[in-house]
Amino acid sequence: MRIIPLTILRLSFFLSLSLCLSLVSTAQQTINGTITHGGLQREYILYVPAIYTSGTSVPLILNFHGYTSNAFEQLNYGDFRPIADTAGFIVVHPMGTVDLLGNTHFNVGWGTSQVDDLGFAAALIDSLSASYSIDQDRIYTTGMSNGGFMSYYLACELSDRIAAMASVTGTMNVNQPATCSPTHPMPVMEIHGTADATVPYTGNILFGTTPAAIAYWVNYDHCDPTAVITSIPDTDQADGCTAEHQVYSNGDNGSTVEHYKIIGGEHTWPGSNFGGVGTNQDIDACKEIWRFFSKYDIHGLINTTSTADITTTNPMQIYPNPAGDYIMIERSTDAPATFTLNTMMGQTVLSGSVDMSKYRMDLKTIPAGIFILTIGQETFKIVKAE
Repeated sequence: MRIIPLTILRLSFFLSLSLCLSLVSTAQQTINGTITHGGLQREYILYVPAIYTSGTSVPLILNFHGYTSNAFEQLNYGDFRPIADTAGFIVVHPMGTVDLLGNTHFNVGWGTSQVDDLGFAAALIDSLSASYSIDQDRIYTTGMSNGGFMSYYLACELSDRIAAMASVTGTMNVNQPATCSPTHPMPVMEIHGTADATVPYTGNILFGTTPAAIAYWVNYDHCDPTAVITSIPDTDQADGCTAEHQVYSNGDNGSTVEHYKIIGGEHTWPGSNFGGVGTNQDIDACKEIWRFFSKYDIHGLINTTSTADITTTNPMQIYPNPAGDYIMIERSTDAPATFTLNTMMGQTVLSGSVDMSKYRMDLKTIPAGIFILTIGQETFKIVKAE
């Protein structure tokens, strides 16, 4: 269940990209770490954004790789780093172990594996929480393929630690709904292609269907049984697929179940730069997953009208990032604040004043690249896409 076979050329590109980023931004940290659990030394890759400050609680996302893949590939394939740089969350990419066939995996009950990946996930959360200021109410899980199955597993069996989950090309095992035992309403997002030949949308002898997984959580969360369906604009007709967004609202504690149905989409991560035809480019899975996660803590829908929540959790919102022709700046005040947009070499390419709580900054004249945006005393890294 490999996400995409990565060639030596692609891996070399990833290594070069990681080196370049480390040279231009030394404040960010990409850490190769280990913990011991169940008699095994387990590995992970941790990404800590430059804006992280010890003592200020931040969300944590667990991002699991697919079968035969690894943490490094997932770091780049389902890449949350540009979003973390402005939203301030930490991302950990756990590394699976080798199964009897010699393939990396997470044990979600498919075969003969005896590895305690549930306990590993809990121990990893504990270890990171001991070293970083992790908001224990805002821990989320996502992943690709086998990593999506793993996220469903955590939603069922480690729900006391998980606030919301999202799966990309994963689903639930056929019999999993009968044993799933979450302790609170669980916001769930599923992103899945109808032409997925690895984890079929219509299921098989081992994997439940995608609609069945969605129906389970809609029923468990007591959401509206009928979804509001929106067709996503087909902005990239060369990708060979389209997307629709299904939203089941009004669940317990404000929970929702969302499904991006990628019509004609294959076993890929939408928005990734490392897919071909069948990789949907009309949505960016990372952006949609964070948009979804950011609405919830473990108690349910966050009260976004609370001034305390806004100023304490994230006083300024910058989106989208990576950006296109513009970025939106949302603040809790209309008071004027000067801004500068500088290249990584310190050259100012844009400056002015933000004089309203919701400000649209035009980037049409700015070339693609990585920039530092300073607004008053706040600093953000901005990625301008091609």
